[in-house]
Amino acid sequence: MQKKRWIALTALRKVLTCAICSIALVALFSVHVPVFPSSKVPNFSDPFKLPTQHDIKYQKLSAEQSWTLELAPPHLLKAPLPSRKLDGSSGTVETDKLWKPPPNRDFVPCVEPSPNYTSPTESRGYLLVHTNGGLNQMRAGICDMVAVARIINATLVIPELDKRSFWKDSSNFSDVFDEDHFINALADDVKIITKLPKELATGTRAVKHFRSWSGMDYYQEEIASLWEEYEVIRAAKSDSRLANNNLPLDIQKLRCRACYEALRFAPQIEAMGKLLVDRMRSFGSYIALHLRFEEDMLAFSGCTQDLSPAEADELRIIRENTSYWKEKEIDPIERRSKGFCPLTPKEVGIFLSALGYPSNTPIYIAAGKIYGGDSHMAALRSRYPILMSKETLASVEELEPFTNHASQMAALDYIVSVESDVFIPSYSGNMARAVEGHRRFLGHRKTISPDRKALVRLFDKLEHGTLKDGKNLSNRVIEMHRKRQGSPRKRKGPISGTRGTERFRSEEPFYVNPLPDCLCKKELPMQTTL
Repeated sequence: MQKKRWIALTALRKVLTCAICSIALVALFSVHVPVFPSSKVPNFSDPFKLPTQHDIKYQKLSAEQSWTLELAPPHLLKAPLPSRKLDGSSGTVETDKLWKPPPNRDFVPCVEPSPNYTSPTESRGYLLVHTNGGLNQMRAGICDMVAVARIINATLVIPELDKRSFWKDSSNFSDVFDEDHFINALADDVKIITKLPKELATGTRAVKHFRSWSGMDYYQEEIASLWEEYEVIRAAKSDSRLANNNLPLDIQKLRCRACYEALRFAPQIEAMGKLLVDRMRSFGSYIALHLRFEEDMLAFSGCTQDLSPAEADELRIIRENTSYWKEKEIDPIERRSKGFCPLTPKEVGIFLSALGYPSNTPIYIAAGKIYGGDSHMAALRSRYPILMSKETLASVEELEPFTNHASQMAALDYIVSVESDVFIPSYSGNMARAVEGHRRFLGHRKTISPDRKALVRLFDKLEHGTLKDGKNLSNRVIEMHRKRQGSPRKRKGPISGTRGTERFRSEEPFYVNPLPDCLCKKELPMQTTL
């Protein structure tokens, strides 16, 4: 009997010992091995305390920017930094290569005027400009009008921003841009004033739709001849009014000085933009994704991939009721097959995975309100849970000064996109082109331009089951984008065989790629031999 008790006691001790060891092991792993499943959206319930205002190196002009006092941003997750290596479908991929910018081949900005360049000559009159389009379309137009003012010896009046476009933004020039800096930075190029002299405010003026993509002769002869009868010329539109190529080098350099040096954002926008950059940097290296899956883009383009019939019909009605959108009947399948549609959030997720970016990659969504909201973002979020935006990085109070002003909100996205480690646009619109050009100017920062036409064929094969999401897909996507990452190259000219307006339209826009006009090879120090 005593022997049986001894055996039972020994067995009980063994069970207790095993239980204690198991509990200890579970506790150890739960502390030291954080679980971050890529298949689930993490709970953003714990706010992440970011640096206070005094710690942000970009803060300046504190009296003017007191509104940027640190507020705890709602529901921020402190994400793990991207792992050093990824065991992906195509084998072990060194993550460093995913973030490494293309070689810049020693190209640096060279925008200083030539020795023959002089200060502006005596003004012959005043140039009024009505810009048109969204933020980046207006930016390019403003810079072109600086050059036009120089060509026709005009005093440029601070341009009027578009308040009638789809976004109906009431912002004035000084709300979006640093007006004083703009005037002072271009003082040696063009005389700029804030408004017309009183005696000319109500006088007769020439109102012209400047011809698209025009060269020096058009402005020096046809437009400049208007000075004989008028003191004020009003440009009714500003977009694409100046040729991309075949202009004097000093005019091209002036366009770059205007775009990349003079036309900077208003101080309050710059401060908030840099604050957002710092907050994204706290997650590690990040991608800025210009996700053009917004109501206006989808309605204008007629693209319906991944939309329900009701959503497609809603967008069709918007297109039909927007008078200045000329194209009404659109075949969405044909348009998508030609690569004319923005990638959907689902397609972007497949694309990023195929490139090799791990699921814990921080992504900044540079966009307005995504059409359909969470229902269309779910597929992307399931692959990449760390999706951030202005609204998740900043509090309602911090964004309040910019809310309901589309151009100012777009300016914040522009800053975070230019400063990102990698920029990827889902569509080659005005924002994508402007950011790409700026990143080229700043040293050819990594910009991956999706080959939408080729990708659509792969996505359709995935959908039909003739291609699987894995190594084969990854290899094909990586190979087709090997030379689409923003490396230095000369701006593309017109497509062979095109004529007239189509010839100019087919050219690569000036502000997409400022090489060769505004980028030069860095001169290496001369080596002397003994």
